[in-house]
Amino acid sequence: MKTKPNPFEPPKITIPEKTPRKKPSKRGLNLGLLIIRIGVGIEFILHGIIKLQAGSDEWREMGSTLLIYGIHFAPMILGFLAIFLTLVGGTLLILGVFMRTVCFLLLAISAITLGKHITLNDSFLISSHAMESAILFLSLLFIGPGKYTLSEWLLQKR
Repeated sequence: MKTKPNPFEPPKITIPEKTPRKKPSKRGLNLGLLIIRIGVGIEFILHGIIKLQAGSDEWREMGSTLLIYGIHFAPMILGFLAIFLTLVGGTLLILGVFMRTVCFLLLAISAITLGKHITLNDSFLISSHAMESAILFLSLLFIGPGKYTLSEWLLQKR
């Protein structure tokens, strides 16, 4: 004869044993960093080409972003330098060369742009690209380029 379970006793729950969690492979991590570098690098190169082709009025507008920070010196030249850094930075990002310096400079450009959007009280849709870029470059500044870089490839050729 079966005994009835006590309604006041909590049911017995069996918890399965913890399975050891696999660490991500270094190859997968390095491949992921390469994909991020290529994707973001191409995006910044294209963004820079569009801004470069827009001409001196666009350069002046980009450079005048620094007026918010009290920098009134040569807005067209500073705008051109920001566009040039975007193009060269995107290229170096893809190659994985001078990664931390490139990430620092692109972080600075993204932070300045984000500050402009915040000062102008722009919507989140307008300012989100600069915010995402700043977060990405800050992260890559700490993470580094990974193994699949031009310098690693050249060292292996020796």
